[in-house]
Formats: sequence, structure tokens, C-alpha cells
Amino acid sequence: MSQNSNIHFDISERKVLLRIFDVVSVLGLLYLVGTLFDFDYFIINSQHWVWSIVLALYLTVFATIFELYNLQKASRFEVVVQNVILTSSVTVLIYLLTPFFTPELPENRLQIVYFYIAVNLALFIWRYAYIVLISAPRFFKRVLLIANAPQIDEIIESLQKSDPNYKVVGFINTDTVKYKKKPFSELEEYSLTNVQKTVQEKTISEIVVAASQDQGVTVYLYNQLITMLENGVAIREYTQVYEEITHRVPVQHVEKDFYRYFPFSRSNQNKLYLFFHRILDLFFSVLGLTFGLIISPFLIVINLFANKGPFFYTQTRVGRNGKHFKIYKLRSMVVNAEKDGAQFASKGDARVTKFGKFLRKSRFDEIPQFINVIKGEMSVIGPRPERPVFVKELSEKIPFYEVRHLVKPGVTGWAQVNAKYGVSAEDALEKLQYDLYYIKKRSFFLDISIVIKTLSTIIFFRGQ
Repeated sequence: MSQNSNIHFDISERKVLLRIFDVVSVLGLLYLVGTLFDFDYFIINSQHWVWSIVLALYLTVFATIFELYNLQKASRFEVVVQNVILTSSVTVLIYLLTPFFTPELPENRLQIVYFYIAVNLALFIWRYAYIVLISAPRFFKRVLLIANAPQIDEIIESLQKSDPNYKVVGFINTDTVKYKKKPFSELEEYSLTNVQKTVQEKTISEIVVAASQDQGVTVYLYNQLITMLENGVAIREYTQVYEEITHRVPVQHVEKDFYRYFPFSRSNQNKLYLFFHRILDLFFSVLGLTFGLIISPFLIVINLFANKGPFFYTQTRVGRNGKHFKIYKLRSMVVNAEKDGAQFASKGDARVTKFGKFLRKSRFDEIPQFINVIKGEMSVIGPRPERPVFVKELSEKIPFYEVRHLVKPGVTGWAQVNAKYGVSAEDALEKLQYDLYYIKKRSFFLDISIVIKTLSTIIFFRGQ
């Protein structure tokens, strides 16, 4: 079966592309500038190859922190400009301050200015080219969805929200219920009589199947899918695609046979991983508590005037295997905030004091939790510990909610750096999806990614 040419990039491919060309463009322009102007500060040759590696490392780390690899933001030029300036400024500053691994400061300090301008210019040129060319509609992944009518809008919204380059162009309804098209929607409904012809004419990159055999995938449709698969058409199951694009486990679409979807990471039982994970817990806890002791005099004084009442606050939370423990925090709400009973904190919650808002935004209120980490009740990274009353309530509403208690709760976690602040059961479901993804994919690489994303959250003042 011949198909029209349809070039597209997957999420992982675009992120790799961004990282590679960030480094290549910066080093390329620095080499050009060094050659044309005879700079002696940054030279790319066989004798000084370490300099290029260190610069590339700094660049990718700080570009990650300042969200240059967030695909939604990477396609918006006004956001890219801000993040490029932040990334290049911090990268160049750290590069200048580590002369053991980088060149000594030049006698002509003007070279540093040219060095900084070159890094910015290289990133601006490449990122503009990415927005105009790679993020253009012609590189979108064109997807055909096979699903039941009630699920179609929810599925499309969840996929395209996470990846703007993932374009669902049409669907095949496997339900007896007719799909109600939204006003101004460009989504097309196709017949299941000749799916192969639809794939050819619409240059479909991938078919996503969200319906099972007992939900509308007939033998006739199944045979068509097999034929197309044999001819090289990419056909994938929805939960697999959802997890890859959103980095969440779609528990709302998982049935009783959850073990098919939750082959949890071996790191959860890997003694070596757990040992080093504990070492990192202790390291970051000592670091965090030391920082907390340094700033505590200032916070205590401000608390006396702006947050009258106790400085510390304790609360019962649910930990690993459902065990309860006392969590330590800096108080951010008014005294007796829950005199009318336990309730979710909401955005703009009137119970949060003005100083409390600062503590939450900066994440300073969570510094005492490093005591819980040292005691072994928590880890630096893991699902956020919830209160027993909410755990009981959410467990009755959300499937597999108790699964998040398989690992120690964390000061920060995959849900904390990706999901919005939880104010409802729907938000709790989204956070659970991220938590289960972490438990399923737990690794050193994912832990490092969470630490870096946490720094982004703190820097951009996104705490709640």
C-alpha cells in the first residue's frame, strides 16, 4: 500500500533535536566568532575539548531548568525569548565562575561580552528557525482515532493539550451512539468500511485505538487494522500513547486487570537504587535544613509581625503502606484554619496569610519536611503525602488511589512539578496519574529530572 509522504517528529525526537541543535548552534557560532575575531578566551580545538563539553553540559542543564525543552513553550516565541536570556545568562555566569574546568578570564574583558552575545544570538536564531519550520503544521503528526463517541472529545483534548504537534484529524466512532460535533470543530468522522483508503487520502501518520474488542472493534475492523499494520501503518493503543505524551497513567481508562498497565519499576525493589536514593535523601536534607537555618532568623522576625501565631505546624499524613506520621511545615494559614473541619486548600484560599502566600510560592514552608526525610518517614522525591480523611474520601472515588502508598511520600515529586495545585477530586485524579507514572518509571534519570523541574518551579515562583 503506497502512502503519501508525511514527515513528523515524535515528542522524544523533538526534545532530542532541541538539545542537539542548542549545543551545535552555540558551539558553531562561538567557533566562527573565535576564528573571525581571533579570540583567545574560548577556543575549540583538540587541546581544549573539555571546554566545549563543560559548556554543553551547563547549557543543557540550565535550558532544562528554564524550560526551553517544554514543547508547549518552545513553540511560543515570546516565551522562548525570555527563557533564552535566562538560560544564556546563568550558563555564561556559571561558566565564568568555574575556571578550573573552563578557560581563565581574558585580559580583554570585552571578549566576555562577545561570548555572551554569541550564545544568545545562536540560541535565538536556532529557536526561531525551530518555531517557523519544525513547529509548522506540515510537521504535525496526523492521527486517526478509533473510539466510542462519549470518549472522543476527552481523549482528543488530553492528547493535544500535552503535545501541540499531535493533531487528531478525524475519528471512527465504534459506538452505537452518534457523536455530537462541537461548533467550529474541524474534526472529521470517517466510516469504518474502508479505513485503508482514509489513511492514504488523509496522509495519516498513526492510528490510535481507544476501543477494545468488546466495545466496538469488530472482526471486520480488526482485520483491516491487521492488514494496515502489515503495510507499515503505525497502530497504537490509547493508554500507551497517553502515557508517552502526557507522562501520566490513565487510571480512568484502566479496568480491573491493572497489573497489565502497572508493571512497576524494578527500582522499587532494587537494593542498590534504594541505597543511593537514601544517600541522596540525606544529602539534600542536610543541604535543605542548613539553608533553612540560615534564613530562619529572617522568617521568624517576619512571622512575628505578618503571620502572628506559631511558626511551625504539624499535621497527620498518610505515608508508605498507609502508615500515619506527623509532617512538619512552616505555618502558612491563619490559626484554627480548619475549625469547621478538614477541607482542600483552594487557589486564592482566604485562610492563607499574606506571608503564608510567600512561603508557599517560594516553597520555604516545606523546608521542615527534611526532618521527616531524615527520620525515614518521607523521601525527597515521591508522591505528596495526603491527610487520612482525604485519602479515605479519594480512595472511594478514584480507582487505584491507594497504589500511591507503595513508596515513601516526597517533599517534591512528579505530580508536584507537572500538575496544578489540587483543589478537587478531578485535580487529585490528575496528580494520581502522575504519581503512578513515577512509581512505574522510577529511576535515577527521572529523579534528576524532578529535581531540575523543582528548581524551575521555585525560580518561576509557581508554588501554591
